[in-house]
Amino acid sequence: LEQMELEVREIPPQSRGMYSSRMRSYKQEMGKLEADFKRSRIAYSDEVRNELLGDDGNSSENQRAHLLDNTERLERSSRRLEAGYQIAVETEQIGQEMLENLSHDREKIQRARERV
Repeated sequence: LEQMELEVREIPPQSRGMYSSRMRSYKQEMGKLEADFKRSRIAYSDEVRNELLGDDGNSSENQRAHLLDNTERLERSSRRLEAGYQIAVETEQIGQEMLENLSHDREKIQRARERV
């Protein structure tokens, strides 16, 4: 996905919107798949634990549901933090590109001034 995002940035602005929306949908689908995978992994580890230790009756369905809710909440928060970090990285990259463009423009202006 990261490589695709970099390639989308190189596309001319006229057609970039379509590809950007595709990237957003791919990211959303990836997030959903990751969440499903984590839920499946938790459910599997619960089954394995119960097989090994036996269900001692201390864990109820309410506790399990509460744990899953908390896990999902943590995952959502983590995704929001990752999205914020990604935005910060993109902003930094854009700033770097702007500084490079300004530097090139400055060099052009200085060369033009030297010619005059």
